[in-house]
Amino acid sequence: MPLAIFDLDNTLLGGDSDHSWGEFIVQNNIVDAQAYQAQNDKFFTEYLEGRLDIQVYLNFCLQLLAEHTQSQLDEWHGRFMTERIEPIILPQALALIDKHREAGDTLMIITATNRFITGPIAARLGIDILLATECEKEANGYTGRTTDIACFREGKVTRLERWLMENGRKLDGSYFYSDSHNDLPLLQMVDHPVAVDPDDTLREHAQNNGWPVLSLRG
Repeated sequence: MPLAIFDLDNTLLGGDSDHSWGEFIVQNNIVDAQAYQAQNDKFFTEYLEGRLDIQVYLNFCLQLLAEHTQSQLDEWHGRFMTERIEPIILPQALALIDKHREAGDTLMIITATNRFITGPIAARLGIDILLATECEKEANGYTGRTTDIACFREGKVTRLERWLMENGRKLDGSYFYSDSHNDLPLLQMVDHPVAVDPDDTLREHAQNNGWPVLSLRG
């Protein structure tokens, strides 16, 4: 069964779940609005420009998880799903997922966004296999730190290669759908790379290499 691998933010979703979570907690006065919004916007710009220091960003955004109980975090996330995520789930993305499911492909989401945010989103999309940036948890809850390799750029390749080895799988016939030039290392590994509503750098690379360019927002 070939793998059908999907990036999440701005690929299956018509927006960025990580950035949207930041906007949600600002809007609901969960954090100091002015300071957090400015820093969150700065990190998002750095991501779009391909110069994000992922560890610095993770240290910033995961601290909130250590400051609140699991029940409180879950309550916030439930509202976040309803208010922020449901409106940006793309019908054409759901159709694409269903197409691969009906073909018998193994479905996977691979995302730099942390598992706290993306776990419920992957479940909503009906995709069981999620490779995401991991949040450390102890008996009393989240620590505010990451574990494992951040699932970002070359980290996605490392995490996927480990998953393949652990599960006895190969990339023969595999697909990977992404919007971002940050995913070029992984796009270059699969048999069927697809640029989805791509940024300018990825669009140019796709056109130069004869990769399909797809929009799920039409």
